Amino acid sequence: MTQNARLIYNPEAGALRRHGQRLLDLAMEQLRQAGIRAELVATTGPQTGGAIARDLVDREGVDTILVAGGDGTINEVMNGLVHTNAAFGVLPAGTANVLANEMRIGTWRKALAAIPHLRAVRIPVGRLATGDGERYFLMMAGAGFDARMVHAVSQGMKRRLGKLAYWVAGFSQIGRNLEQMLVTVNGSTYQVSFCLASRVRNYGGDINIAPSIHITDEDIEVILFEGRLTATYLAHLFSIVSGRLDAADRITVLRARHLDLRSAGGEPVHLQVDGEHVGLLPATITVEPDALNLLAPPGYLQGARQLAA
Repeated sequence: MTQNARLIYNPEAGALRRHGQRLLDLAMEQLRQAGIRAELVATTGPQTGGAIARDLVDREGVDTILVAGGDGTINEVMNGLVHTNAAFGVLPAGTANVLANEMRIGTWRKALAAIPHLRAVRIPVGRLATGDGERYFLMMAGAGFDARMVHAVSQGMKRRLGKLAYWVAGFSQIGRNLEQMLVTVNGSTYQVSFCLASRVRNYGGDINIAPSIHITDEDIEVILFEGRLTATYLAHLFSIVSGRLDAADRITVLRARHLDLRSAGGEPVHLQVDGEHVGLLPATITVEPDALNLLAPPGYLQGARQLAA
C-alpha cells in the first residue's frame, strides 16, 4: 500500500460517535505499524465526503483513501473517487456495514488487521441516473418497498435502534398497498413492488440475497418481487432468509447491465442507493466499467475466481 494515505471519517457514524477517538487512535497506530503514512480528515456534514476525497486526490496527490463510517459515508467518498487512480478501502463504523461484511472484514479490529494484506483491484460500479442527476453505487440500488423503509427511518431512530430501525420501519408498513413500478430489463418488462440491483451478495449486512454476484463482475444481479400487499413482501423475505429464493413464486432473479424503471400508475416510488434515500422514479440503472480501485483481501478476490469458475 501507499505511503501517502488519508483516512476520511464520519464523526457521526455509530461506532465513531460512541468510541471515536479510541478507534481512530487504534487505526492510526495500525497504519503506522504497517508502514503507511496517513492523516485523519473528518467529513463536515452530509454529502461532503465525495468532494473531500476528490480534493485530496486532485490537489494534494493523495493516492489512497480509507474511509471510516457507515455505508452512506462509504458511498459518498466512493463517488468522489470514480474514474481516478486512487485506491479505496473501508473501515466499518456504521449500522449495516454491507461492504465490510461482504469482504469478510466486518469488524473494526478485523478490518485493521487486514490492512497490510489488502490488494487493489479495478472494479465496475453501478450507476443510477434520475432527472435530478446521477449517483454511483458500490453495493446496491433499490426501488419500491425497501427504499420506502429507508425513507421512513430517521437518523434519530437509526442512532437509537441500529439495524432494528429498518425492521421497525418495515413492520410499520404492514397493511399498506405497495406502490407498483415497471422494470424493463433484457428486453422484458415486469410489474413489481420491489427491485434490487445488487453488486454484492448480502443485503442489509447479513441476508444472502444475490449469492452468485461478485463486486468484480461486469454486470448486476437483479431481484424483482411481484405483489401488492406487504404480507407478500414478507413471504418473499422469508424465501430469501430460508435460502429458497430460486424456487419462490413471483420472484424473478436475473443478470443485466441496463434497467429502466418507472412508476406503473404515476404514484411516487422511492429509490435508495447503498442504504441512503436518493429520490423517486423514473430512473435508469447501468454498469460503469473500469471505475474504481478497491482495496480488498486476497481471500475475497480468490472467491471471485472461484465463482467465475
